[in-house]
This record gives sequence, C-alpha cells and structure tokens, in this order.
Amino acid sequence: MDLVAKGDDLEKKAEKKLNGWGFFGSKHEDAADLFDKAANNFKLAKSWEKAGSTYVKLSQCHLKLDSKHEAASAYVDAAHCYKKTSTTEAISCLVQAVDMFCDIGRISMAARYLKEIAELYESDANIEKSMEFYHKAADFFQNEDVTTSANQCNQKVAEFAAQLEQYQTSIDIYEEIARQSLKSNLLKYGVKGHLLNAGICHLCKGDVVAITNALERYQEMDPTFSGTREYKLLADIAAAIDEEDVSKFTDVIKEFDSMTPLDSWKTTLLLRVKEKLKAKEVEEDDLT
Repeated sequence: MDLVAKGDDLEKKAEKKLNGWGFFGSKHEDAADLFDKAANNFKLAKSWEKAGSTYVKLSQCHLKLDSKHEAASAYVDAAHCYKKTSTTEAISCLVQAVDMFCDIGRISMAARYLKEIAELYESDANIEKSMEFYHKAADFFQNEDVTTSANQCNQKVAEFAAQLEQYQTSIDIYEEIARQSLKSNLLKYGVKGHLLNAGICHLCKGDVVAITNALERYQEMDPTFSGTREYKLLADIAAAIDEEDVSKFTDVIKEFDSMTPLDSWKTTLLLRVKEKLKAKEVEEDDLT
C-alpha cells in the first residue's frame, strides 16, 4: 500500500472513531493517535496539503481533550506542511498556535512563532504585515528577557521602516538598541553599526542640523564612537550635504566601501540621499 493510501485509510479510521460510540475521552485519544499516524504518512509521501489538514484535525482532537499545548504543537506541524504549498494557510495555522501558547502562558513559544509569521510575510514581500509581526515578536521576546532575539526582530522593523521612508521610527529603534548594547560586553562591538544605521536614516531626512546634533549625542552615548570610521563617514557625508558637493559625497562613500563594503540596505538609502543632493544642485544651477 502506498503512503498516501495508507494515510487515507488511517484518516478514515480516525473519523470513524470520532463518529462512533465510545467514552468521550478515549475516542478522542484513539482518533488523535490515528490522525497523527495518517499525517506522518502524508508527510513522508510529500502530500503537504493532506498532511496539513490532518494535523488541523489532530489539533481539534487535542482541544477536545483539553490539551492546549499538544493542540498548539499540531497547528505548528500543520503550518510547516502548508509552508510548502500555501503561505496564507501556514500563517493562519501559526496564528492559532500563537493564541493557544499565549492562553497557557508559553510566551517564549508564542514569540518564536510570531517571528516565523513575520518571516513568512517577508518572504511574500508583504512588508507592512511583516513589520507588524516582527514588532509583536520583539515585545514578546522582551517580556521574556530574550534581548538578543528582541533586538533581531526590532532591527527588522527598523530596516523595513526605513525602506518605507518612516525614518524616525528606524532612528528610535537603532538608538535604543545601541543604548542597550552599551550595557553588555558581548553586544558593545555592534554599537557603532547601530549608530551608523541611525545616522544614515537622519541623512535621509535631509536635516544637516539634526545630523550634527545626533553625532554629538552619539559621542556622549559612546565616547569611542568619534574614533570610528562609521563616525567619520557620517560626519563627512553631513559636510558634503552642507556644501552641496555631490562629488565629495561620492568619494566619501567610495572610500568607506573599499574597506568596509556597504550592504544593499545602506546603499539604497545613501542613493536616496545622493538623489536629493543632485536634485538640489540642479535646482540651484537653474536659479543662477
């Protein structure tokens, strides 16, 4: 008998158990066992839709038995099968699992699956929904004092906010992560990177006075920052913007990039700054 046929057979037996006579608890336990075996067969056959829907039925059995942890875990199993065929179905199952984990006080589990929902929305290029769930996950991780995971999620929110030109949101997040990181010997080394990201968002806002003030604040926050290449990059770009000098702007970035390659996020934002600067230069040329 092939695996799908075996799974179908086990699923039918489970349905029969549920619809037949028997003690309330025991028939749901027996059905749960059969659904679990059926789902495993569907999984082995890579019949993901069938495996997913069977795990959902398994979850319903666990709920009838008042086993919320097992019910939530079955929804997670369903989601991981649906991931292969339908992001929407996978997210729907993970949302159910998160609600159940919250009900039984398993906040760190809920946080983990909120992050997974955010990643699924991200893979579908739904940036707003992805931001929403990374933000929720960060809150949950923070409540459980899992700071590293909270920071990872918050950084995603900041990254997407900047893409959507919500620069102040990004600035607030990067500055807060930098402040927190200064308290930890392990995380201190990342501070200059967070301040650089915040500084680039300030540059995108195009207010030279605000950039200068931010650099002063960063120096107060971390006295070692003014000795870094990241600080020099921000200060030199601010000067180029102030002087409305596009070629200086380009040279400063080229020099930094030759030693520390800029990632695509930074490059995209710095290109926005450059376009604004070029537009300003053209505007002034037109006036003269």
